[in-house]
Amino acid sequence: MNADVIVVGAGLAGLVATCELTSRGKKVAVVDQENAANLGGQAFWSFGGLFLVDSPQQRRMGVKDSFELAWNDWQGSAQFDRLDDEDSWAVRWARAYVEFAAGEKRAWLDGLGIKFLPTVGWAERGDLRADGHGNSVPRFHVTWGTGPGVLKPFVRRVRQAADSGLVTFHHRHQVDELIVSGGAVQGVRGTLLAEDDSPRGVASNRDRIGEFELTAPAVIITSGGIGGNHDLVRRYWPERMGSAPESMVTGVPAYVDGRMLDISAEAGVRLVNRDRMWHYTEGLRNWDPIWPGHGIRILPGPSSMWFDALGRRLPDPCLPGYDTLSTLRHLRGTGHDHSWFVLTQKIIEKEFALSGSEQNPDITGNDRKAFLLERLLGKGAPAPVEAFMRNGADFVVAGTLDELVAKMNQLTLEPLLDTDLVRRQIEARDLQVANPFSKDSQVQGIRNARRYLGDKLGRTVAPHRILDPAAGPLIGVMLHVLTRKTLGGIQTDLDSRALGPGGEPVEGLFAAGEIAGFGGGGVHGYNALEGTFLGGCLFSGRQAGRAAAR
Repeated sequence: MNADVIVVGAGLAGLVATCELTSRGKKVAVVDQENAANLGGQAFWSFGGLFLVDSPQQRRMGVKDSFELAWNDWQGSAQFDRLDDEDSWAVRWARAYVEFAAGEKRAWLDGLGIKFLPTVGWAERGDLRADGHGNSVPRFHVTWGTGPGVLKPFVRRVRQAADSGLVTFHHRHQVDELIVSGGAVQGVRGTLLAEDDSPRGVASNRDRIGEFELTAPAVIITSGGIGGNHDLVRRYWPERMGSAPESMVTGVPAYVDGRMLDISAEAGVRLVNRDRMWHYTEGLRNWDPIWPGHGIRILPGPSSMWFDALGRRLPDPCLPGYDTLSTLRHLRGTGHDHSWFVLTQKIIEKEFALSGSEQNPDITGNDRKAFLLERLLGKGAPAPVEAFMRNGADFVVAGTLDELVAKMNQLTLEPLLDTDLVRRQIEARDLQVANPFSKDSQVQGIRNARRYLGDKLGRTVAPHRILDPAAGPLIGVMLHVLTRKTLGGIQTDLDSRALGPGGEPVEGLFAAGEIAGFGGGGVHGYNALEGTFLGGCLFSGRQAGRAAAR
């Protein structure tokens, strides 16, 4: 045997599992198709948001949270409807994860040196129903250091284990097959890829230079999802969401290709909930791309007006930051792949953030002074947002609405927007901000957000008229569907053991992270509450490492 355990995939879940194994004295072979520069996988590029329940940060901001409220939110969002079959383990994973987020998670992370911003974000505010989708309260805790900050303690520990001889890295090793003998998985076979010194995230070659085989009593698969493979996204796109877009931008590197899903199925693993996925509707074409089709997501505050490609204001609950998949489903019914934000300079200065470690240099660099000066006390939009306004293909700026709509129409093959239609809707909305009460649900939501101190300080601008010249200039932003997460995958029990078609564990095989639907083959059900992707990798990777060690 080449190791006690083989971990396929050097992303966050794989590193967490490896740490758990080596802390128990196990020898681990870490296998990954990319080079050493990509250690940590796509988690490196993330904003570093983590879902926590009843945290000190929440309490300091006046937020009253509890396990009961969070579990109610999770169930309303997940909408588990395959409880006797594909969701049978997912729902158990979901409850275990919410218990973790409300209990041990914070102390465990604190012990690893992971710290959070003092303000808590209110992501995915929901479908406006108490028993429906969404976070009732802010729970999105951003890590100092963003994604690299989450990875840092695990990368450090794995490298220390490598120095002591417990970890062997096998970079540029592409797994093509799980070795099965006597019904048990005992290793992996695959292709040796040519060396490639491309920087982190840049697509690497797939030149074959040989073959390899590694054996071990246990294998943990942590190879991620399908977001970088548009063909697979379209193949499993659910009918309930309408037709798949012809044009999408890509929110993850090209190596997030989903190869190990079918390879696992060939070894007798059961794949479930493949029709569940999580893609954003606020994607931008990156003006400075790293991987092919590189897209960046806007993390919007609640004030931008959202219009479809024909200039019709989106209905409830399709509001900025509220209900991702309801918005995606609605937009897929419009016959066009893009939509629009219309906003003011006043809104963009306070409400626009861009997802990703590289788009948030102050937080990624642990520069608290820069964060305070730019985000809370500074004038103008954050520097990365300003760069997109200057250089991005999806931004237009104008002094009048007539001029703005004309510029927006220049970004499409034919002029689809009618200025009078857009104006009528904006003017109707503007009439609603004269009083501290309103019948407009978005204006109500803005005022509700500003009752939360975190939003009032840094994420939600005071209500004002979109067409007020003092708030201008006007800004139009063309939005695209951005691929991101796989919500289904390998069905696992609570020990992260991969299950076969009859529900029996496949001996010697474990799965964690996105390829396992972040636990159980789909811990999120149909909807995510945000901060739960990295958290799902942490929790399921920890479970897998501990169980494989036993």
